[in-house]
Amino acid sequence: MMNDTYSVAQPRRAEIDALAGPALLEFGTGWCGHCRATQAPLAAAFAQHPGVPHIRVEDGPGRALGRSFRVKLWPTLIFLKDGQEVARLVRPLDSSEIERSFALIDA
Repeated sequence: MMNDTYSVAQPRRAEIDALAGPALLEFGTGWCGHCRATQAPLAAAFAQHPGVPHIRVEDGPGRALGRSFRVKLWPTLIFLKDGQEVARLVRPLDSSEIERSFALIDA
């Protein structure tokens, strides 16, 4: 289910690595214009994959989880399968591009 709030509390990297099945890890902030622009195409693609967990993490300087994934720009979408990164999109605006990445983790 798509999450609409960036969580300030961050899971540990070990928790992410231990996930079973597909998951979407999204890094960004609520005030970021690029992050807001991505939400409509992300919602359109997410509609086809409502069972995929959506972990939405507020990122910023010194935030350990974002640094462990080497996030540099927002939003960064990381598509995971069994805790492993399968695809990454940075500032996507095309729902079909997002859908292709979802298809890699949620067949």
